[in-house]
Amino acid sequence: MALSGNAAFRRLFNEIGTVDQVGIEERVAKYTTRSIKKASKVKGLKLAVTMVDLTTLEGKDTRGKVESLCQKALSPHDDPAIPQVAAVCVYPAMVKHARRALGEDTAVRIASVATAFPSGQAPLKTRLAEVRGAVADGADEIDMVINRGAFLSGDFALVQDEISAVLEACGAATLKVILEVSELETYDNIRAASFLAMRVLRPNDFIKTSTGKTSLNATLGNNQVMIEAIRDFYLETGTPIAMKPAGGIRTAKQSLQFLTAIKETLGDEWLNNTRYRFGASSLLNDLLRQLEKEKTGAYQAPYYFSEAAESY
Repeated sequence: MALSGNAAFRRLFNEIGTVDQVGIEERVAKYTTRSIKKASKVKGLKLAVTMVDLTTLEGKDTRGKVESLCQKALSPHDDPAIPQVAAVCVYPAMVKHARRALGEDTAVRIASVATAFPSGQAPLKTRLAEVRGAVADGADEIDMVINRGAFLSGDFALVQDEISAVLEACGAATLKVILEVSELETYDNIRAASFLAMRVLRPNDFIKTSTGKTSLNATLGNNQVMIEAIRDFYLETGTPIAMKPAGGIRTAKQSLQFLTAIKETLGDEWLNNTRYRFGASSLLNDLLRQLEKEKTGAYQAPYYFSEAAESY
């Protein structure tokens, strides 16, 4: 017999535990007080560059815009010491253009949002067809949205069944499961949704905070709840799950705070773009600006760097 929504949540919380909200807020406040010295700062800034998913998700996207995005991904700045970003992220219709622009022999991956992003409100067969089409056109990674309505009503089996179906449609492509934390309402719910997704995922698939299309996106708080869930799940199962905070991370200073959280919670094994990403295209230019400042001692004007896309 199916459990009611409240009973389903109680049962899951009994299994995985709940979140100490005060403890989370105290923990993340400490990350903002860390002082990072020059050599470590430069290393951290370059590491953050390698973790960026450079993204354009607009109705007015064109082949030319996607090609420009790919060129920036391959060569973020004219300084050869600046590394490439992790991936470009585009709508499924733009994947083929990104694949042509990047070619096959590149470390920059192609990610595509799918499953009726950002709402997820389409029949499952339509969402799965979108995933299969993006993979066929060359996507290395798929960013899907969970069924938030099913989650909030306590229909956890449906949430997991849909993730499993998308995972199968991905084939060898990496899956990133977007929780849309602003619609989950509480830290307890964010932890619960993280566990539901992780129980289905493969090693180094991702859980992701947000679509970037709602009022609240990635914060140090919801990032901390999710990475602690990843830590607890890893200790329980030995399965490493990757993490992607998305939306609202715009400054190099913020990125270093997020990396501090990862180092202190999950350790150095997660300090790479296989296990951690930033869904924050507008972050890239500030990272480049800070790296230039560390190199020359002077800030360049923002327009010195080519314009980045939105952050999702």
